[in-house]
Amino acid sequence: MALDRITLSRFRNHADTALDDTRRFNLLVGENGAGKTNVLEAISLLAPGRGLRRAALADLPSQSGGGGFTVGASLAQAEGEPVRLGTFVRADLPGRRKVRVNGAEASAASLGEWLAIGWLTPAMDRLFADSAGARRRFVDRMTLALEPGHARHAARYEGALRERNRLLGDEREPDPAWLDGIEVQLAEHGAELAQARLRTIARLSDALAAVPDEPFARPLLAIEPGGPADEAALATALREGRRADRRAGRTLTGPHRDELLVTMAGKSMPAAECSTGEQKAMLIAITLAHAELAAQGRPGLLLLDEVAAHLDPVRRAALFERLREGAAQVWLTGTEMTPFAEIAEEAAVWRVREGAVERV
Repeated sequence: MALDRITLSRFRNHADTALDDTRRFNLLVGENGAGKTNVLEAISLLAPGRGLRRAALADLPSQSGGGGFTVGASLAQAEGEPVRLGTFVRADLPGRRKVRVNGAEASAASLGEWLAIGWLTPAMDRLFADSAGARRRFVDRMTLALEPGHARHAARYEGALRERNRLLGDEREPDPAWLDGIEVQLAEHGAELAQARLRTIARLSDALAAVPDEPFARPLLAIEPGGPADEAALATALREGRRADRRAGRTLTGPHRDELLVTMAGKSMPAAECSTGEQKAMLIAITLAHAELAAQGRPGLLLLDEVAAHLDPVRRAALFERLREGAAQVWLTGTEMTPFAEIAEEAAVWRVREGAVERV
């Protein structure tokens, strides 16, 4: 089961692009700025969320597109007709992303029931030195690919958190009964959010424990909790923390303060203190382990932007071998074919030039 007949209309620099007859390995080759990553970004929008760039909807339509865009793809099935997935923004409603499955309107969250999509981009190379919020988003994206319902709990928690923080920042003393109601929502969805993250990290840790320390540096993962993961305990912590939270003007306890801790197993060194190459190797190890887990429940896609060119020959060969062994369909980008020589014969290859693609 894999994506085929992928279409981009008025998306970024792609006016009208179609990619047919896909394979396990799919290569997009072209100069920087040609539009390779734009194809990956379009595919990433066939999952819940904001895609691999986390871009605003207003940034996605082409300059000549009139304010709207469309992305579609056919999901081939072992039996029966392909499922047609699509997402689009209408020019007259530029702030709303719509989703359709087989022509019927659906929610963005429902896309996670059809596909499990993961990705690795150059922008993620600084993840371990980035903010705790960036690492939480990383964990949430991986969790969403494993548990599509995670999106609903995250959205409900964030909405309740904004409302509680608004009340805490008000000059007037908040109504305790109103805070009680908000904290019930925070505790319910916050506990679900925290527990799902813990399950994801536990599953990833088990998968990573089975792989050697080389050629990709093996990371050890843990969550440092920002609050209790139990609903009743979280509700109590929120209620008892009102006075301190009001002084701070924000909620100080909860999964919005969780932190992903990553340590390089071979050196027992925090990832942030490791070399750039070691950090990249750990990211690849996490991404591959997650892709294998995600593809167990639903068709899996793995989007790798400019990954192969920055690996030495040993790690590059190991990467391709792991990808062959996995169940996910793989999309890779590069400026030239040389790094992909080992898989060129088994891959579908497109040359990308100025927002247009040509099958090689």
